[in-house]
Amino acid sequence: TDLLPACNGEITTMSFLQDVVDILLQYVVKSFDRSTKVIDFHYPNELLQEYNWELADQPQTLEEILLNCRTTLKYAIKTGHPRYFNQLSTGLDVVGLAADWLTSAANTNMFTYEIAPVFVLLEYVTLRKMREMVGWPGGCGDGIFSPGGAISNMYAMLIARFKMFPEVKEKGMAAIPRLVAFTSEHSHFSVKKGAAALGIGTDSVILIRCDERGKMIPSDLERRILEAKQKGFVPFLVSATAGTTVYGAFDPLIAIADICKKYKIWMHVDGAWGGGLLMSRKHKWKLNGVERANSVTWNPHKMMGVPLQCSALLVREEGLMQSCNQMHASYLFQQDKHYDLSYDTGDKALQCGRHVDVFKLWLMWRAKGTTGFEAQIDKCLELAEYLYNKIKNREGYQMVFDGKPQHTNVCFWYIPPSLRGMEDNEERMSRLTKVAPVIKARMMEYGTTMVSYQPLGDKVNFFRMVISNPAATHQDIDFLIDEIERLGQDL
Repeated sequence: TDLLPACNGEITTMSFLQDVVDILLQYVVKSFDRSTKVIDFHYPNELLQEYNWELADQPQTLEEILLNCRTTLKYAIKTGHPRYFNQLSTGLDVVGLAADWLTSAANTNMFTYEIAPVFVLLEYVTLRKMREMVGWPGGCGDGIFSPGGAISNMYAMLIARFKMFPEVKEKGMAAIPRLVAFTSEHSHFSVKKGAAALGIGTDSVILIRCDERGKMIPSDLERRILEAKQKGFVPFLVSATAGTTVYGAFDPLIAIADICKKYKIWMHVDGAWGGGLLMSRKHKWKLNGVERANSVTWNPHKMMGVPLQCSALLVREEGLMQSCNQMHASYLFQQDKHYDLSYDTGDKALQCGRHVDVFKLWLMWRAKGTTGFEAQIDKCLELAEYLYNKIKNREGYQMVFDGKPQHTNVCFWYIPPSLRGMEDNEERMSRLTKVAPVIKARMMEYGTTMVSYQPLGDKVNFFRMVISNPAATHQDIDFLIDEIERLGQDL
């Protein structure tokens, strides 16, 4: 009650916000300090018992509110820490952070030019630039920033279905034939999730076999398309992946584009993880053929280090999103406004309320330039190659697949001394599957570093190291290797 808009609340408000900023700045500095923990890990019941998190009828004092802020950050994972390698989204970009603070202060919505004039224009400019980088002439087409890659992929599915059967918008799935979509067995689970949400059904998503490096096999795609057509199903979408979640594989987009053209199927490219490579002259060849896609998902909050959330869906055909999603809500999208109504973008989105995600990306792009993003991305890929070269022939390590990784995903097993001389049999496998989870648990309890692990197909738990944090160095990679060996030596 002491803060603005309280009468004479200016001094209290400025003092409170200054204290909050001080807490935040201390956290930022700590995030880059290698002597601090990545995580101060406590089990859920410990945290619940140690602090009072319950909501009360009566207000707390501002001192207590500041204490809540400190406590929350004390136990937060430092995702900007140079030794945090756990997710695809890592790092802490200070310009991006400043942009996030600004958009929170502006606290507006992205549905009309009327209430978000600059942000709407920046979205228009930034999406056009991204489409140019995909390779569509003059940046033609359409797009939207969505709450994440899963929603962007669902948008693609929604628009592809509408393009083939526009009547589905009014009449629903009962009015159209049985649709089927195709994606690789290494693709992101969001393709199936989108099919479930849209009423297409997960059984209608056909998984295409991959080679040993995790890339979709085009001949298997064509075989499964023909099989589906013979059964009377209608193939409507192929979702190719540019940068798979686990292996970091890039599907052969040119061959997939040829098949999509031959059978008149919408081609979507899920470049949520690998799309950032379009910024790099050295690595963008991995997405050759992406310019032939009908739609592309690209998450700048992953490889480009933009603060969460920032995911773009790009669509080659202009006007299609609008036709697919518009509902003509007259209380928002009045047709007699005094400016160009094409800048009212809300009716082409699934959401009504939409967060301002573009400003972080736009401001970072201004601060770095394309060349800055390129240097950042090239550095992360170089670090991944450094890790691969260090462990590929090192005692106690075994690569999950042969050859240099295409992205920053480095997948490997750590083999403790007790398993090194063992015959490769079922018992060894069952013991090996427990190694990565124990090492990961110890990492978190010590708080020194974090790296992900998972099983895949017939392969037992292995480490999946990903690098998207430009603060990481060769020394941090060396530290990770030493730490895995220190924590796994006795297993």
